[in-house]
Amino acid sequence: MSRLDSFIARMQAQRDCLNFLKDKVDRLPGPLLEVGLGNGRTYDHLRTLFPGRDIYVFERKVAAHPDCVPPDDRLFLGEVRDSIPRAVARLGATAALIHTDLGTGDHAANMAMGKWLGPALDLLAATAGYVLANQALDVARWQRLPEPPGVPKDRYFLYRVRPPIARRAAQAPAGRRRRAPNR
Repeated sequence: MSRLDSFIARMQAQRDCLNFLKDKVDRLPGPLLEVGLGNGRTYDHLRTLFPGRDIYVFERKVAAHPDCVPPDDRLFLGEVRDSIPRAVARLGATAALIHTDLGTGDHAANMAMGKWLGPALDLLAATAGYVLANQALDVARWQRLPEPPGVPKDRYFLYRVRPPIARRAAQAPAGRRRRAPNR
């Protein structure tokens, strides 16, 4: 597959996943987060899918099409490692949808980024919200969902945010709670 074919397949998968999540996200309160503005294509698609919703964007340096630049009060500028903590302080764990499409052609660098990116984004994710990513992110409370019809396996990664593990254990029926070992 050529790099162009791979790009087209990734964009189709991204669009199909966002479209698949629309009805589910519509039922949830909270803002949407776009992590990585790039040219602004996905931000523009989110505005079209979710008119009237607050969409916050993270970007190192804005270089998007002028029609696809979010308002200043919805933009977290700078390195994502630095801007996520600012967003957590401002928004908390309220995001109904987080979409991230960060990375480079360097697989090792992407894997290293994924190790800190998932836990960092978890601080912004509302319980019952969704995360859509171009790479696998390992977060204990995120449940991996199957790809929508027509999206190839592992082309894009969908997650549902579950309650924190400690809270899930407390909410489990009495017969299903784990017991501490006798000492």
